[in-house]
Amino acid sequence: MKVPFVSIDRQYSSLRSEFKEAFDEIGSSGQYIMGEVLENFEKDIASYCDSDFALGLANGSDALFLALKALDIGEGDEVITCPNSFIASAWVIEATKAKTVFVDCAKDFNIDYSLIESAITDKTKAILPVHLTGRPAPMNELNEIAKKFNLSVLEDSAQAIGAKYYNKRVGSLGDAAGFSLHPLKNLGVMGDGGVLTTNNKEIYEKVLKLRNHGLKNRDECEIWGYNSRLDALQAKLASIKLSHLDNWNDRFRSIAAFYKDNLKDLVEVPTDKKYEESVYHNFVIRVDRRNDLMNFLEERNIETKIHYPIPIHLQECSKNLGYKKGDFPLTESFANQMISLPIYPELSDSEIEYVVDNIRDFF
Repeated sequence: MKVPFVSIDRQYSSLRSEFKEAFDEIGSSGQYIMGEVLENFEKDIASYCDSDFALGLANGSDALFLALKALDIGEGDEVITCPNSFIASAWVIEATKAKTVFVDCAKDFNIDYSLIESAITDKTKAILPVHLTGRPAPMNELNEIAKKFNLSVLEDSAQAIGAKYYNKRVGSLGDAAGFSLHPLKNLGVMGDGGVLTTNNKEIYEKVLKLRNHGLKNRDECEIWGYNSRLDALQAKLASIKLSHLDNWNDRFRSIAAFYKDNLKDLVEVPTDKKYEESVYHNFVIRVDRRNDLMNFLEERNIETKIHYPIPIHLQECSKNLGYKKGDFPLTESFANQMISLPIYPELSDSEIEYVVDNIRDFF
């Protein structure tokens, strides 16, 4: 048996007829950029995320970047985030010419809120928590800190569409949020795409202009903007997939539960808090003999990944930030222990059992 880490083609096969209709609908409409299809998707995704507003954008990174721009964050400012995420979580800060300030993660991989106050300076303008692996960050504590110091909170929700925190969906828990529609995400399109959600009308109206060159209308430009629009076809495909998302996320959780029940005596597995509902975009275990286990599984045609082997503060591009090895002990320790196992709705029960059986054989 061969178990791929991802298999996007399996999902496409199940949606082929709906997608073909979408291709024909958009192709025949002649409206490929902006328009009613995008607006309908934005209304649906806003409602799904318990948010007042949503905007379709070119990618998830742009969603975060434009939100920071809408918050007037730039040169001379500082934004606090965690170093154990994908590079984009820090890139969006650096792209505004603000400074990225890291604090270590907690044992659940999310930002350690207890370290944030000591990292705040008079230049700090925002906190950017990442809902890593699909698990909500500790938003109540983060919002309390933000209120105390008059900071904005921007959710990096790229991996967490549909996740809940105290029964509220991520994307509605801070000042704004950025989602990725990358093909590998729980809600992914056939290319790049992203979504910004917010309950703040001022942020919404500013990003509405920023994503389209700063235009007020076809002929009048109010501010210098960018070109970051979600195409109508991708919006249509995302709308189709959105109707399936809850069922898919249930399957992610079901697979995660099986992994946990059958591996918890051998490796470190994620544990859910009673007030959070993860969507398990990644299922990450921790083990001391990480490379040996990965090689063992590869020999048995089971593909695994590491999210992420090199923390952001140790990347070449981060030298300007002044961090060094040893600055963030948990992040660095986890980077040497983590393995992401295959997890997606189209995995068969026999494939999941095969993964578990082989991990148990290793030990």
